[in-house]
Amino acid sequence: MPRLLVDVGPLRQNRDFRLLYSGQVVSLLGSNLTVVAVPFQVYSQTHSSLWVGLASLIQLPFLITGALWGGAMGDRYDKRVLMLLSSVVLGLTSAGLAVNAGLHDRHLVFLLLLAALSAGFAGFSGPLRTAAIPKLVKPEELVASYSLNQVAVNSAAVIGPALAGVLIASVGLFSCYTIDAITFALLTVLTSFMSAMAATGEHSGTRMLRAIGDGFRYVRSHAVVQAVYLVDLNAMVFGLPRALFPAVALTLYHGGPRTLGLLYAAPGVGALLMAVITGWIARVRRQGRLVAAVVVAWGAAMTIFGLVHIVWIGLACLGVAGAMDVISTVLRNTILQNAITDEFRSRISSIQMAVVTGGPRLGDVESGVVANYSSTEFSIVSGGIACIVGVLVLMKWRPTFWQQGKI
Repeated sequence: MPRLLVDVGPLRQNRDFRLLYSGQVVSLLGSNLTVVAVPFQVYSQTHSSLWVGLASLIQLPFLITGALWGGAMGDRYDKRVLMLLSSVVLGLTSAGLAVNAGLHDRHLVFLLLLAALSAGFAGFSGPLRTAAIPKLVKPEELVASYSLNQVAVNSAAVIGPALAGVLIASVGLFSCYTIDAITFALLTVLTSFMSAMAATGEHSGTRMLRAIGDGFRYVRSHAVVQAVYLVDLNAMVFGLPRALFPAVALTLYHGGPRTLGLLYAAPGVGALLMAVITGWIARVRRQGRLVAAVVVAWGAAMTIFGLVHIVWIGLACLGVAGAMDVISTVLRNTILQNAITDEFRSRISSIQMAVVTGGPRLGDVESGVVANYSSTEFSIVSGGIACIVGVLVLMKWRPTFWQQGKI
């Protein structure tokens, strides 16, 4: 089994990577409570999937701005200090959400504002942590490191939403946000024990906006990076009907918060199962072709999810989609980090962060709008089909990449 199971070598050999990884595990658990709590609170106050999508859209400019700013600063300042500052602010925003949830009359505007601020600082922190990994491990350990990262991400994506459903039903929204704030405090402590991570300094005289612009110009000139971004955007915008989960749980499945928690957790279950057996991915030679295949499988799973209104089948479809996403994520991260130069690493990671986390928010709006003017079922099915068509178009646009894993 050693060639099948994920390689834990980077955790054994590198103290700073262990601290980075441990902090990620803790904070992701709390963040996944909030991932369920915010849309549930919005839907319970508005009874509208469109509003759930709009709440996500409001977060998008904050997220993108934070990611771009974090990436530019990460290439010129100590990443550890920046990660510490962002962890403190994220803890404060979660505490604010907890206060609002504890009020007798909850304020929707306050909820949307704090969620947007949280998205902005999460966007700021994300590329810093992603760009730190290649600095902490050997190049041949990148697949193992990103696979381990997927184990952390998807463990939290299973436990967090399932726990959120139980907490909302039994204790209330306040508990979800409070636990999230505590996990950010723990993240701050763990990050403080890491070694300093000074920037390379090549751009110390470059203005911040110009540095961000240089990152975008680098992307425009790099076909591999473009292909990696676009395949992810295609899947997330059309094939992730996350904004419809409250409506699916409450109206199609006639369930409650616990059912909603299961819907959010299901992709993480499949992803976690796949993440622990990613040892084989390091031996894949035509990485681009496999990325295309798993995105097609993702779209097919989502199409079935929209067509069949049986809870266990829906959960199974979401689990399959989550498993496919792990394979795609590991390969895309590996292709991207091996293709770019170190001087642009934080900025490219920031743009990747904007794509990876902004795509689902655009998908929330797309699915919410389509559902508002048609039906929940039609929105899910049409999105799955569009996902498949989109990756086929991308295969035609970059045939060498999809066939050989490079351009």
